[in-house]
Amino acid sequence: MTSTTVVHASHDPRTAMRRVLIALAPGVLVLIGWYGWGPFIQLGLAIVTFCGCDALVRRLRKQRMPADRSLGSRPLLGDGSGLVSALLLGVALPGYGPWWVIVTAAAFASLAGKAPFGPARNPFNPAMLGYAFALMAFPAQMAQWPAPGAMPDLLDSLRQVFRIGDGLPDGWSQATLLDILKHNQRLTIEELFERVPAFGTLGARGMEWVNLAFLAGGLLLLRQKVIGWQAPLGMLGALFVASLLFWNGSGSDSNGSPLVHLSSGGTLLAAFFIVTEPVTGASTPRGRLLFGIGVGLLTYAIRTWGSYPDGIAFAVLLMNLCVTRLDHLGRAR
Repeated sequence: MTSTTVVHASHDPRTAMRRVLIALAPGVLVLIGWYGWGPFIQLGLAIVTFCGCDALVRRLRKQRMPADRSLGSRPLLGDGSGLVSALLLGVALPGYGPWWVIVTAAAFASLAGKAPFGPARNPFNPAMLGYAFALMAFPAQMAQWPAPGAMPDLLDSLRQVFRIGDGLPDGWSQATLLDILKHNQRLTIEELFERVPAFGTLGARGMEWVNLAFLAGGLLLLRQKVIGWQAPLGMLGALFVASLLFWNGSGSDSNGSPLVHLSSGGTLLAAFFIVTEPVTGASTPRGRLLFGIGVGLLTYAIRTWGSYPDGIAFAVLLMNLCVTRLDHLGRAR
């Protein structure tokens, strides 16, 4: 077993990690292509910090890792699960946030969420633990998302991330669709999309394309039987049903339509790459389905009635606490 995604019995864990990395590539490339150098820099910082902390702990514990050419330097990358966790964390954090946010979040995710427990024994999802820590420790910096289509050059991106000089000019950042929905719950659907024109429909350019790219990668993992279908279906189905029940489609988009909830934020990334983690998720088919349903319902509840615009990280961490009971319910009688 690895600590990143459901591994089919016929797959070697390291082979599964390589397939997960390949499946993540389309979403990461679309994200970088749409938002520029910022996410690329943040991903680099997350990988170096997370994998560096993992390697340091293994060295202190005198754990020797056998050589594996497919993953490069094993002392740094280990079995590849740390690399995937770092990528997930880097994708989830704002692309142009201060460097100390991503470094602190990645270090916390590794040192508090993964390294102390040994291989495949961590109780909480490391990437979501680091994200939740950053959200509570740096709320103002975590709200600085770039406006869709903002493409600073490499030099301006480095200045913004490392806070050199004045950084980018005012107006480069913009509230996300979920932020606007959280603070303007009585807007009609047309008014909501006018506030964030790049998040209008699935045909518009924006985070929908990033989510669709992650959807394509997730379907690839399903086809290769690297992950099971139960957790993604449970999460997306529960989120769809909850948003449909509480959505007033006759004019006031008070809580967001099912399309808004499914195509914005990190919904599809979470459905195929986060809730499918076997170490902190359920291990039985029925347990995985219940785990996904719980994440979907909690995500909608936090988005709609909680204090944060997106509640995926908190939903996953809360459901991590229920895994033992879910597996007990999922066992055949």
